[in-house]
Amino acid sequence: MSGAVDTSRLEVDEGATVDVPRSRIVVASMVGTSIEFYDFYIYATAAVSVFPYLFFPAGNGSTALLASLATFGLAFVARPLGSILFGHFGDRVGRKATLVGSLLTMGIATFVIGLLPTYSQIGIAAPALLALMRFCQGLGLGGEWSGAALLATETAKKGKRAWAAMWPQLGAPIGFLLANGLFLIIALLMNHDKNSADLNGAFLTWGWRIPFLLSAIMVMIGLYVRLKLEETPVFARAVARGEKVKTPLAEVFKSSWRQLIIGTFVMLATYTLFYIMTTWVFSYATGKITTPGGVGPSFQYTDFLVLQLIAVLFFAATVPVAGWLADRYGRRITLLVVSGLIMAFGLSFNVMLNQETISTARMLTFLAMGMVLTGLTFGPMSAVLPELFPTNVRYTGSGIAYNTASILGAAVAPFVAAWLATAYGVGWVGVYLLVAAAISFVALLVMKETKNESLDDVGA
Repeated sequence: MSGAVDTSRLEVDEGATVDVPRSRIVVASMVGTSIEFYDFYIYATAAVSVFPYLFFPAGNGSTALLASLATFGLAFVARPLGSILFGHFGDRVGRKATLVGSLLTMGIATFVIGLLPTYSQIGIAAPALLALMRFCQGLGLGGEWSGAALLATETAKKGKRAWAAMWPQLGAPIGFLLANGLFLIIALLMNHDKNSADLNGAFLTWGWRIPFLLSAIMVMIGLYVRLKLEETPVFARAVARGEKVKTPLAEVFKSSWRQLIIGTFVMLATYTLFYIMTTWVFSYATGKITTPGGVGPSFQYTDFLVLQLIAVLFFAATVPVAGWLADRYGRRITLLVVSGLIMAFGLSFNVMLNQETISTARMLTFLAMGMVLTGLTFGPMSAVLPELFPTNVRYTGSGIAYNTASILGAAVAPFVAAWLATAYGVGWVGVYLLVAAAISFVALLVMKETKNESLDDVGA
């Protein structure tokens, strides 16, 4: 960012806003996380039901599935790299320009996936290109969340930071609903059975491309509103004070390493809960996991997807509640209570998911309970993590903490949960969640309350 920032129009008080409608800031911060979770779920669905058949050599079906899932996992490798790359520019150049860059990186990669030729058309180059685009998705995703969170928090009114910061968090359930809802509609219209592969059917011929191509609409909306933004007043004041550093990555590890550790483990329970409640429970509920008590429930794919879509509405409803609570009572006490409730929820797995007594009503109740807790723990995070770091390393620090937690929670949790359920039963999956929540609980005890912290003074 150049010295041409017009700071004369920026009020001195922390929480000042710029001459941009609040609605534009809300859309600009929310659209990125909506695309993030939309991309995640359309790729996750395609990695199981499309890519093994179209992008990998014919032969062993399990090998093709594992290879497909490996490309899915590339994003988790790329995300921390993306947080470092975009964090550097976000702290050196500015929030606005970096947010445009991360959105374009993520959106173009997703759109290109919808245009890729298949293995039968170009051979081994097909999975190679798929892997490359997935890696680019991860890079963009790694820089997206922290930029959106900073856009929301650094333009918020005094005393309303958690409420302002919940808008990017609301993008998660929106993206989930759009992705899974769209795949459900396409699968039903094209009579696609997820458990079988009709290579000549409309879905595998061209229908699967629709969700990837439609992502361009959200990208264009996001690009339009982001190009009309101004730089955040908090960053502009830091520039005016000469606080920029040459290497934000080195600086954050030098001066804020403790906050990196705390932020990562504060976020751990959130990620673990979310991916157990979406990825793992889907495998268990549709009979893909065998437990010591036998095969789990056997819900039909479309039936269970409907239950998940209903449950995600509870997620969406509780994100604003969490933002209000965090502003009213404080981030620390709100998340301590929620972490305690997550631990208690972990103890319910053996009863709620018992194979002999499971029913549609009980499964929906279980999903709703989990999604309520997900909303309550996820909602304040885009205020909590940025508030831990000084302005000159805030983009880098919050991004690294967020994406490191994604590796420990998102990337690992479904596999650990599947192994525990297979070896010891579903009750131990709940114990695993309890342990993750306990770790976050301890991190919150160590973390100081940031509700009344001035973003200008953090680290001063």
